Amino acid sequence: MTEEDLLALARSAALKAYAPYSGFHVGCAVESVDGEIVTGANMENACYRLGICAEQSALTAAQHQFGLGKVARIAIAGGGAENGDLNGQIVCTPCGGCRQAIFEAAQLSGRDVEILCSNGEGSAVDRHRIGELLPHGFGPANLRDAD
Repeated sequence: MTEEDLLALARSAALKAYAPYSGFHVGCAVESVDGEIVTGANMENACYRLGICAEQSALTAAQHQFGLGKVARIAIAGGGAENGDLNGQIVCTPCGGCRQAIFEAAQLSGRDVEILCSNGEGSAVDRHRIGELLPHGFGPANLRDAD
């Protein structure tokens, strides 16, 4: 799957977000090492802290579909939604909590997972690795000292 295809799936997923409070729609597409794809979108809640991020939604679907240990690449897109289109010029990157969740998958997979981050309109893309976005992260490997 091309970067463009994966980002298109993330943008499409963002249009399915439930974001009545912020109006900020985020979509995420997760690709496995075998080429399987799952998507997710943010879902807000009137009790704000109970909302769920698109990355968390997609990673949950990934665990169910093929397992976090097979996560190879993630695409994220976010912005406003109007007339069935995603818009916005600022590139959407994962929040701190989502970086931690992606780091968990990266440690399980043994890969420095690639993250493609797009703006809403799809005109700008930044490419990162989770090790770059969350240096010195804490994950399953750190818990080996508890044994």
